[in-house]
Amino acid sequence: MSRLLRAGAIMAAGTMVSRLTGFLRTAVLAAAIGTTTLGDAYNVAYTIPFILFDLLIGGALSSVVVPMIVRHQKNDPDGGVAYEQRLLTLATSALLVVTVAAVWLAGPLIELYTSEMSPRGLEVTTTLAQLILPQIAFFGLGAIAGAILNTRDRFAAPMWAPVLNNVVVIGVGIAYLTLTAGHSEIEEVTSGELALLGLGTTGGIVAQSIVLVVALRRSGFRFRPRFGVRDAGLGEMARLGSWGFAYVAITQLGFLVTTNLATGAGSRAIDEGVIYGAGYTPYNYAYQLFQLPYGIIAVSVITATLPKMSRFVHDGQFAEARDAFSSGVRLVCAAIVPASLLLMVLGPSVTVLVFGHGANDVADAIYIGNVLQVYALAMVPFSLFQMLLRVFYSVGDTRTPAMFAAMNVAINAGLSLVAFYTLPPGFIVMGLGLAFTITYVVAAGVAWVVAGRRIGGLGGREATAGLSRMFVAALPATLVALTVLWAVDRLFGITPLSSAVVLAAGGGLGGVIYLVIAHRMRIPEVNSIVGMVAGRVGR
Repeated sequence: MSRLLRAGAIMAAGTMVSRLTGFLRTAVLAAAIGTTTLGDAYNVAYTIPFILFDLLIGGALSSVVVPMIVRHQKNDPDGGVAYEQRLLTLATSALLVVTVAAVWLAGPLIELYTSEMSPRGLEVTTTLAQLILPQIAFFGLGAIAGAILNTRDRFAAPMWAPVLNNVVVIGVGIAYLTLTAGHSEIEEVTSGELALLGLGTTGGIVAQSIVLVVALRRSGFRFRPRFGVRDAGLGEMARLGSWGFAYVAITQLGFLVTTNLATGAGSRAIDEGVIYGAGYTPYNYAYQLFQLPYGIIAVSVITATLPKMSRFVHDGQFAEARDAFSSGVRLVCAAIVPASLLLMVLGPSVTVLVFGHGANDVADAIYIGNVLQVYALAMVPFSLFQMLLRVFYSVGDTRTPAMFAAMNVAINAGLSLVAFYTLPPGFIVMGLGLAFTITYVVAAGVAWVVAGRRIGGLGGREATAGLSRMFVAALPATLVALTVLWAVDRLFGITPLSSAVVLAAGGGLGGVIYLVIAHRMRIPEVNSIVGMVAGRVGR
């Protein structure tokens, strides 16, 4: 527990700074380009490289690549160095080829995700995509470097490197905002302004990748190009990775449906005179905010847990693997539970503070906050589901996660289509968030049962009891935050300044109350976190 807590703390610190600077990045870009059509164009173009990267290698990193690197480190006479060099060479070379093809096919790719966008919107989105798609090659280089670092228990650089990326793009956003004075519309945006947005965004990923490569070298890794495929384990990787690829492909199919419905909702809202942005950009921004607690807390613990579980499983120590999983779940939920409840109350306050500036007004920001409140319902089941997937990956099972992906996409797509065709335009995106929540409630429950059978139980009763105690400790904190929100809104209305007061007083006081009550209730994970922080402060 203590080693996992220390590793998680190192990553959480980096991830917190990364996510907070990411918030600032998102806020600056939102102020510069807004949440309507130009915002949709940028965010769709920005998403395509992530989709292609996930399809080609991103999904395989956690399901196949990390366990295989660990195995070669244990079994190869050179500690897996040659395998790591070959993997880095082949992955980067392949992604360079894919990058060239993606830039060439940018137009058709964009049309897949924007079925109802105007001709000018398609033109701008395609131009931005051509400038942003070169990120794919740098994603691959950085991701493989990060995976190798993680297997060597070097967690800091992969979590801190995105900070530089965010700083670069923040600078780009400020330059764009200064250039356009916050009045940039999609019909008026120039090729030079698009070049600033697109090339500046790509420059951020380039900087991030350089940091990871330098960190990898400092860890003792020396790169030498190895193009031979005989010892690359491609056969085994293809066998195991085929299901990982299927998992990503299925989830991206679901994302394709969601993106089309969200952009369609935005077009429909404009046609029907809805004054606030109600399309893909609010959906995307709310999702990014939803990912903050998950990214700071759950991703850090998951990243530290997977190599550890893989080693235990490799050595046949299933009891230790179960303990590692159980410790990870408790650590995650100790922070995710109060974060979920507080976001359900304070979502609009967060978004008004972050997005209520520049090209956006308070109504735009409140709408994003309403979507975020719906997403907050999914935070616990989503985090649990992601932890449960690592149980299957640690035993070399990539087929079961792919089956879960198919189930999730079927549920989410079905519910999203119902929302799109039954709700008014202004409520469609919130309906998409609710579909997401229901999907992961079902997925987490089913995955828990199946994963428990795979490794001899997951301690369901103990987990349920622990979660119940965490919710009990978090409820008074939530009520305090709700009271502060009501009082400030009644006295001062909803403005960025009043939202900052609500977050500082309601969120801050609520967090302290949760920690005090959880400590009094002797919830061990909270006590461990408090003890570690108190020890560091006292030094």
